[in-house]
Parts: sequence; C-alpha cells; structure tokens
Amino acid sequence: MWTVIAGIILRNRIALIIALSVVTIFMAYKASFISMSYEYARMLPEKDTAYLEHMYFKKLFGEEANVLIIGIKDTNFFEQNKFNDWIKLSDKIKDIDGVKNVMSVAQIVNISKNSIKRKFETSRIFPDSIKTQTELDSLVNIIQTLPFYKNILYNDTSHIYLMAITLEKKELNSKKRYPLIENITKELNIYVNKYNQKYHISGLPYIRTEISKKIKNELRMFTFLALIVCIIVLYLFFRSFKVVFFSTLVVVIGVIWAVGSMVLFGFKITILTGMIPPLLIVIGIPNSIFLLNKYHSEYKIHGNKIKALQRVIKKIGNAIFLTNLTTASGFAAFIITSSDILNEFGIIASINIMGVFILALLLIPIIFSFLGPPKKRHVKHLDDKIIKKTVESLVFVTLAKRNLVYLITFIILGLGIFGIFLMKSTGYVVDDIPHKDQLYIDVKFFEKNFNGVIPFEILIDTKKKNGALQLKNLKKIDRLEKSFSKYPELSKPISISNAIKFLRQAFYNGKERQYKLPDNMNKGFIMSYASKSDDNGKIINSFVDSLKQITRISLQISDIGTMKMNSLIEKIKADINSIFPPEKYDVITTGTSIIFFKGTTYLIKNLFVSLLLAILVISFFMAWMFSSFRMVILSLIPNLIPLFLTASLMGFFGIPIKPSTILVFSISFGISVDNTIHFLSKYRQELLVSNWNISYSVIAALKETGVSMIYTSTVLFFGFGIFTLSSFGGTASLGMLVSITLLLAMLSNLVLLPSLLLSLEKAMTTKAFKEPLLQIFEEEEDIDINELRLAGK
Repeated sequence: MWTVIAGIILRNRIALIIALSVVTIFMAYKASFISMSYEYARMLPEKDTAYLEHMYFKKLFGEEANVLIIGIKDTNFFEQNKFNDWIKLSDKIKDIDGVKNVMSVAQIVNISKNSIKRKFETSRIFPDSIKTQTELDSLVNIIQTLPFYKNILYNDTSHIYLMAITLEKKELNSKKRYPLIENITKELNIYVNKYNQKYHISGLPYIRTEISKKIKNELRMFTFLALIVCIIVLYLFFRSFKVVFFSTLVVVIGVIWAVGSMVLFGFKITILTGMIPPLLIVIGIPNSIFLLNKYHSEYKIHGNKIKALQRVIKKIGNAIFLTNLTTASGFAAFIITSSDILNEFGIIASINIMGVFILALLLIPIIFSFLGPPKKRHVKHLDDKIIKKTVESLVFVTLAKRNLVYLITFIILGLGIFGIFLMKSTGYVVDDIPHKDQLYIDVKFFEKNFNGVIPFEILIDTKKKNGALQLKNLKKIDRLEKSFSKYPELSKPISISNAIKFLRQAFYNGKERQYKLPDNMNKGFIMSYASKSDDNGKIINSFVDSLKQITRISLQISDIGTMKMNSLIEKIKADINSIFPPEKYDVITTGTSIIFFKGTTYLIKNLFVSLLLAILVISFFMAWMFSSFRMVILSLIPNLIPLFLTASLMGFFGIPIKPSTILVFSISFGISVDNTIHFLSKYRQELLVSNWNISYSVIAALKETGVSMIYTSTVLFFGFGIFTLSSFGGTASLGMLVSITLLLAMLSNLVLLPSLLLSLEKAMTTKAFKEPLLQIFEEEEDIDINELRLAGK
C-alpha cells in the first residue's frame, strides 16, 4: 500500500503542491476571523442537575456573575473634596457604555416613612455635591445607623469602601469587554492618582477579562517560542538551513489549518484551544525528523535521492501514520466528556495532528525531490559521536545490565504507587494565577475583608403563594443567616429578611435598634406601607419571584478549593435541612461557585475516563498494527511506568489533580507510545531481514531508531518545557510534567522495552507478530527516476 502511496505522491508533485496551497490560502482566510471566547466555559453537561438549577435561578433572578468590584482602603475617605470626586467618579463610570448600574456608599439609599400617605419613600443620602465638611459628617452619621449596608458596601473596621459595578451581559460576552474594563480603570486611575491612593479590583467579569488577556498574549508568545526552540534543536541536529526552514514551514501551515478549522467549527480561543498552535509545532516537528533522518540514512547507503525519498514514504510513512494516530487518539479521548471546553480542544487537536502528519508526508518528500541531494555535512549528524556513544551505552545496558534495569523499574513502580496515594484533587477559580500577580492579590484582599467575590446563592421555595413573606419563613431565613456566621468563608448574606428589617427600621423612623424582623402586630402595617412605596416594592421584589413564593439568599464565598468546598457545602446543607425540612421546602444551593465546584469535580472524573479510553484505543491500534496481544501488553509497560512516576511526583511535591494537570496523562501517553511504535516497527523489519534473529533485531532496531527517538524526545522535552513560562500555574505544571514524562518514556522505550524483548525472546515475538495485518514496507519496486521527471513536467 505504501509503495502505491509513494508513487502517487512523487508522480503528482505539482498537483499536490497546488492543492495544498489552495487549502492553506482558504484556511488562512478563515483564520483571520478567529476570536477569543469571553464567556465562562461550560464544564457541566446541559442535563446535569446543578446546571439546570443554575439556569432556573437565572431565569427567576437574572445573571449573578456580572458585577465588577472596586475596593479602596482610606481612613480619610469622607473628606469633602475627595468624596465629591468619588461621587463624580461613580457618575462617570455609570455613563460608560456597557455599565448597567453603579452602587457604592455615594449611592446609598435610605428609606423613610410618610405617615400621611402611609407609604415608604426612598431617597439618596448623599446629594450630587457636598458643600461643607459639616454636611458630609452629618450624612456619614446617618449611614452608620443603617446596618443593611454594613460589610456589604463598606467595612468600617478596616476603612475599606466598595464600588459594585453591574455590567451588561452583551458587552461582557464580546470583545467590547476590553475597552469597557479599560474605560472603567481609566476613570478610576484619575481618582486614585489625584489622592495617591491604591485600589483593588476583582469580580468574575474582571477575572475572566484578565485571564482572556493572558491567554491571548500567551498564544502569541508560546507559538513564537515553540518555533524558536524547534528551529534551534533542528539546526543543532541536522546542521542544515533547508531542513530547518522546510520542517518549520510544515508546522506553520499546520497552525494555519488549525486556526482555520476552529473558525469552521465555530469555536473560539479558550485557555485550552489557545495551546493548540504551539502544541502542533512541538508535536509536528518529530514527523519531519523521522522522515529526514530516514532520507539521509537511505541516501547515504546508495546515493540515489529519488529512491531514498520513495523508501522514506514506504518505510516511515506507515509508522508515523500510526504514531500520529495514537497521539491524536490521546487528544480525541477528551471528546467523550460533556465539557464544551474539552470537546473543542479534543476535536481541533486530534484533527489537526493528523493534518500535520499529512502535510509532513506530502511536503517533505515533494520539496526535497526538487532540491539538490544532501551534502556530506547534512548527513554528518548520522555519525555524531555523542549520539552514537549514547546509543552504544544503551545497547550495553540492554545486553549486560538488564537485571539492574528491572530493579530500577520495580523501585520506580513502587515509588509511583506510594506517591499516587499522596495525590490530592482540588481546583480554585484563580488557582492557575501566580500568587504574586495583582489579580490574585486583589482576590485575597476581598476575601480577607469581605470573605470573597464568588457568587453563592440559596434558593428557597416555600411551596405557597406569598410564602416567602410569611413571618415564620422570615424567621427561618434569619436563623439560617445567623448560622452562616460560623463560616469565615462566607460573606454577609443579603435576603428578604434583611430587606424587611430595613423596612421595619424605616417604619420606626430610622432607629438603629429597630433593625430586626417585625412581629405579627406590626408586620401588616409594614407590608402595607411597602406595597405603596415609590419604588413599587423593589426592595422586596428583588429578593422574591413574581408569586412571592420563592426567595433568595445572596452571599459571596472565598475561593477555598474543591476539597474544602465539598465539606463546606455539606455543612451548609445540614444547616438548611435542620431549619427548612426537605418535606416542606425545596431548597437549592447554586451560583457560580457551585457551578465551578461541581464542574471541576465532574471534569476530573471524566478526564480519568478519557485516559482509560485513550489507553484502550491506542492498544487497539497497536494490536491492529502488530496482530499480537502479547506485544500490545509489552508495548504498554514502558509507557505506563512513566505515568506512574509522574503521578508519584505530583503526590510527593503536592501538585494537585485538577483539569490542567490531569491532561498530562492522556497527552503524554498518546505521544510517548510513538517511540514504541517506531521501535517495534523497525524490530519487526529486522526480524524479517535477519531470519528471526531476536538479539540481532533488537540491537539493530535500537541503533537505528534510537537516534530519531533521542532527536524527537529532545524536541518534545524543550517544546513542552516552554509552557513552564506560562503565567497560568496549571499550564506551567502541564508543561513541566509532560516534559518529564516524555523524557522518562524515551528512556523507558530505549532501555526497558529492548530489555524485555531480549529477556522474553520468542515468548513475545509470535508468528502473528511476524505477519501483521498491516505491512510496514515492501522492498521491491522503486520508482524510476526518469518516469518521475516526465510526470513532474
């Protein structure tokens, strides 16, 4: 089959070049329409209970994760000129396109009782401009008597004052969010610079905006670094600018195809799909290395360029097809998860890994068929003394030190099993952000002073119309809120209970001691006043549904990680059930915090399933290639042991299992098994040539494939190593762990695999292995060079 393919490629060079050029131009055009994803990635399936509950909450009460929070610490905040500028700042921010509402101390509303009209009236405490310091001080005294706002908009103990800016969802889910946030911070900087202040800014809209900026910057940086690393390594190995240029050209075209395919599928750039361009460069370069190594070694033997290129396709084509297929399978395993972000990553990565294979298989032979034959300095790398000495050392270890190899393997396996038990699973909203980053510092600032910025909602269905306003239920809500005070991870709650307390305080002419729930006698009067109020009962209606049957308790929660979150939610649910019996009330805990917690847990579970699927699928491909179940088992051993060791390193060094780090195993396994395929392919070829001489075949396979395996593993090690420069902790851990795993997998395939073949000998190399379903190459029929020249005209 591969003889036919080689003929088609080399006889139709011009037509294939034109076809590839047309496809690349089309993909480049499509790639120009790529855009960032600005929405929060959905990790839960649409039918998941937690997801449905969150959608139900948003249907009743709207979006709860579109508030940007600004905090300023200032002991002299209420100074006349400064406070007037704060009022102006609030007004300027509110006028920015995309800002829905602004709430701060300057916008605090007080409620007063109109006894004549028997209704409540609302009015802002602070006017648009404060004329004297005395006036300001008197107004400040008023807000200090309103417990409703305390520890919500300000913390008088630490002298921190907040500005909550509600943003339009339409603006947040588009590229307009960048200028929107920039315009807000621009106005804010004018204020803080004037008074030599420092501000803190957070909230999910800001966190997502900053993360998307980092993703955009890192996409460019890592694509550039991946190219630089591959160019340097390629030149050091081959000492040929032609090899470097055309190998780089292949992966650059592959990147164009990848970005274009994202647009064709309707996908956007996320934290994962943003990794695909540099990943394709790193994963795609080994294709060119194997093809060019074989081309140079073949040409060195007989000096016939076209014959060498034909045999490159025949002998290496099938092997790199299967290696790319297994690598693509490792990424394709992510498609089985119900996570949008992983689905998109798996689809684009797996398709384009095969695309880069096709490009390498077509372009490398075609381009080098038009170029002059390799010069002596170009094939000199085949006799590199350091590489040859390294390979000879591996041969010596395989022949003479197999017992030591097995001993080290068992020690590594034991450490791996022990380390696995030390592994922990967790996930934080800003866990991937460096602790020195201002984004992380700001989140911790709000956690310290207001107990968090991540929305946490409790939905209580009383199952009765107007049930949310019944005094017995208001008292239950009040009891539940008081129980929350024992959890330092939770902020002060806001609910219908607080609103009713505020109304009672207003009913009793603003006396602070009256900020409490009404009794049966005065509740009717208070609700009667509220129903006639100027805001049409807005202060109540914002906490209940239209039937006043369902009410909400809104809190913020600290970014405590999934492990602590699980324990905290269980305790909160126990408190809820003790106050609101499940047989009488339907209570839902939801909010972005719950969605993230459940989504992370779900994702980790599904990633383990995808890893198992990747192993099964790759095992199937190995069986298809070699037709030997024993050989499949043998091929898995040197690739699974590095995964055990990586898992142990995570356990020993406290690197938690989370979505970003669990990717290590599927990616590493899919790539590392490539070396196994190349080695066993060459081993089978040598068996046929040497008339079933196992020892000779193992050594010959090790000597030839060892060079390419060292080259490709070096590229992969440094290629993935660039991700350690990421500002995202998870991406940096991913790069480090994959690099280490692939290096260990190379050593395992160069030492353990041949050792096992020699030790088990004929027990492993069965007749089925001798005659596989898929032929690797056939030596007969070379393309005639004159025929090729005629076809190329």
